[in-house]
Formats: sequence, structure tokens, C-alpha cells
Amino acid sequence: MSAFGQREAADIRREITDHLLSTAPADRPAAEAALTQLYRLAGLAPPRFRWVDSPLLALHTGAPGRIGRNPLQQRTSRDFPLLSWLSWQCHELWPRPGAEMFRRHVEEPVARTWNATMQPVLSTAYGVFDRLGSWQRVYGPPGVWAYFALLHGDSSPLWQAWATVARSCGPWWPGERVCVISERPRVLRTEPTAGLDALRPHCPDGPAVGYPDGWELYFWHGTRVPEWVITAPDAAAIDAELNIEVRRCAIERLGWPAYVEQAGLRLVATAADPGNPGFELLLYDLPGQHRVLVATNGSVERDGTRRRYGLGVPRYLADPVAAAAWTYGLSADLYRTLVHRT
Repeated sequence: MSAFGQREAADIRREITDHLLSTAPADRPAAEAALTQLYRLAGLAPPRFRWVDSPLLALHTGAPGRIGRNPLQQRTSRDFPLLSWLSWQCHELWPRPGAEMFRRHVEEPVARTWNATMQPVLSTAYGVFDRLGSWQRVYGPPGVWAYFALLHGDSSPLWQAWATVARSCGPWWPGERVCVISERPRVLRTEPTAGLDALRPHCPDGPAVGYPDGWELYFWHGTRVPEWVITAPDAAAIDAELNIEVRRCAIERLGWPAYVEQAGLRLVATAADPGNPGFELLLYDLPGQHRVLVATNGSVERDGTRRRYGLGVPRYLADPVAAAAWTYGLSADLYRTLVHRT
């Protein structure tokens, strides 16, 4: 690690991310052998293995013959002794030379991708906040420390086994007697996150995440949305949606011109945007006490387009420039002095 630099960090991040987001079928023999070794190194008896086709099945079905029981949902981290042992092994690495650089250039970027892609999958499977946090601690960001140890010259069986597990399967929950392991997704579509060295789930025409058992999740630029947002967005469904983020995503998916036409919004006024030269501000009436200001983002997306978005403003605002200024807490005159908005 003494020669660890930007290029090496990028190569390591790419390797870890490729494994973390892999859609290849699990290598079951390799995963089971490596996990058995981890159990033995921790002083635990080798477990029985139960494979499932998705995290949803892992968390919402019990062992064979015990349908209806949700053992993983009912347990806490105390029921997973291997987790505590692995966490302690990570702590032992942190004082080593190069650990802080590895954290900044490898662990933190990988964690951003993890938090945007796989953590929402687990949280959705739980239906609530993942109180175990178990997979994140052993397979998510802390798991990258196995790579640090190997790069540091520590080729002990512990780190080799942990890295093998990360390369071989999807989520795993190491109980004291039974280790539940999920297959990887068959589909995982992502896009780069603007301004960050990270990925997020996104697919404009289908599920962004799909597992062998048919469990599918839909994402729009990193936000999890119901299926209709991607496959059949329309103004009626958008207006009936209570979640503001879902509504925003659905309008973006449908497109503002189509939404305005379908919803029958009345155009109040238009004006050139002083904060974004070359683009217009459009002010529309909404039912109730609000209006919506449609503007164009000042920065260009990775695909070369500019995102259009809507902002709710008070109904008393009749001038689009004054409405835009209101969203920034500025007067219209001061907003007109702006050169560019990002």
C-alpha cells in the first residue's frame, strides 16, 4: 500500500463494485466453503446453509416446514455472533499505515454506491428500517477491508475467505446454526451519480432490480418508485399520489409537456429565466392555493440533456421571475441580477 495512489484506488473500487453489483449466478460451492472457514476461524461450528432466490424470500419465509415464520426479521444482531467477530477484525486493521487513505479513496466511494443501490433493496425486503444491519456490516462497506488486508500483504485465511464470499454470492445472514444466503439479482441497472464517484439504480423502461424468484424493484434516478411510474405514468395517477418524491419522479418520467396537457393546467405566464439564460420559466395554475413553476436545470446531465422540474409556489405570485426568486428567498429584482443557476 505504500505506492497506493489514485489509479490503484480506482482499480480497487472498480473490482469491489463489480463484485458488489454482479448479476452472475452465485458460486454456491465457493461461498459455502469460504463461509464455513469463517465460522471455524471465529470458533463457531460450521452452519447449515439455506439458499434463497432473493432477500425478500430470506426475510419473509422460514426454514422448510416452518412457512409463515420470519426468523431473520425477529432477530437482533446478538443472534449473529459471526458479525461481532468480523467487525472486531476490521477494527484491528484501522490503525495500520494506509488505512485512512484506503477509507477515503475506496471505502467511502464504495459506501455511497452501496447506500444508493443495495441498501434500498434490503430495506424494502424488511418493509421497515433494517434493524439488524447485518448484511451491511459483513458484505457492504466494511467488507471492503478484506481487500485492504490482502493489499497490505496480509494473506491470512480470514481475509481470503471473506473476499471469496464477497466474490461468490449475494446477501448472507450468518446465524449461529443456519446461514441464509441469497442469490444475486439477475437484473441490476445503474447510472453514475452526478458529482460523485458512485452509482445509483435507474431504469427508464423496466425494473432496475430483478431477482430469480420474480421480485422486482423500480427506480428513477436513484429513487424507488411504484411500477406504474415507469411503465404507465399518467396525470390521474400522479395527482392521486400522496408521496411528493414519487409524484416528482412520475412527472419527470411522463415529461412536463405531457403532464401539463393531460392535467389540463392553465398557463399563467412565461418569462425568460435570468438565472439560466436561453431557457424559459413557465408558471401554471394548480387546484387549491398553489401554482407550479416549471424551470430547466442550469447544469447538463451526463446524457447531454437538461432536467426540467417543477416547484410549488404561492398562488398570489403571477410573475414567473418573482416566483423563481421566491424559491430562493430573493426579490425579483435581485434574482434578475443572477448570471447562472446550477
